[in-house]
Amino acid sequence: MQRFALSGKVALVTGGNGGIGLGIAQGLAEAGADIAIVGRNSDKNATAVARLAALGARARAIVADVAKPEDCRAMVEEAVAAFGGLDILVCNAGTNIRKQPQDYAPEEWRLILDTNLSSVWFSCLAAYPELKKRGRGKIITIGSMMSLFGASFAGPYAASKGGVVQLTRALATAWAKDNIQVNAILPGWIDTELTRRARRDVPGLEERVVQRTPAGRWGTPEDFCGIAVFLASAASDFVTGTAIPVDGGYSVQG
Repeated sequence: MQRFALSGKVALVTGGNGGIGLGIAQGLAEAGADIAIVGRNSDKNATAVARLAALGARARAIVADVAKPEDCRAMVEEAVAAFGGLDILVCNAGTNIRKQPQDYAPEEWRLILDTNLSSVWFSCLAAYPELKKRGRGKIITIGSMMSLFGASFAGPYAASKGGVVQLTRALATAWAKDNIQVNAILPGWIDTELTRRARRDVPGLEERVVQRTPAGRWGTPEDFCGIAVFLASAASDFVTGTAIPVDGGYSVQG
C-alpha cells in the first residue's frame, strides 16, 4: 500500500475544522500526512486539531479568510513555516444560502461566489509556487452534485460549484507540466452542519434524498477519507482534471 502512503507530506485543508473538510483531514492524517487546517472558529479549530493529533498527526490550525488573496498567501506561508513545505492543498471552504433566484440580494450572490469559487482561485495561486518547488503536488477541490445539475433553491451555489469544476480542469491542464495533479470531489447529500440547515429549510428533503440514493442513506464526512487519500497520494499520479462524485449513486439516477 506504499502508493497510498502520505508520510512526510504536508497538507493544507481549508474549511478543515468540521464537516467534509475534517473528514478529509482525518483520512490524510491516517495516511501519515502533517495537517494544517484553515478555519475562522477558534473552538472548532482546537477540537479538530485535537482529533487529528489523536490519530498521530502533527497538526495545527490557521485562521484565515480564504476569500481574501492576502490571507491565502499568509496561510500558505504559515503552513510552510510550520512544517517545512507544502505537498497537498484541499480547497474545501464553502457556504450556501437557500432561496428562490429572485429573492437573493446582490451581496448574497457575492458572498457565495467569493467563498466557494474565488477562494479556490486564490488558494491555488498561493500554493502553486510551493508545490512547484517540491517538484510535484496535489490539489483537491470540492465541487458538488450541483456542479452537475441545478436546484431551484441553490442558484448562486450551483453557479459557484460548476465554476469550481471548470477551474479544476483549467488548472489541471496548466500545471500538468509541473507534475501537479488537480482533481475535484463532488459530494452528494452529506450529513453536515450545512445540510442539517437544508433539512430544516426544505420540507421532505431527508426522505427524498434517501429514496433517490441507491446506497439508501445520507453520506458522512468519513466517506471522504478514502477518495482524499487516493487523490493526494502517488496512487493518482496519472489522474488529473477529473470530477469524482461521492454521493452513494445519487447523481446516476438521471
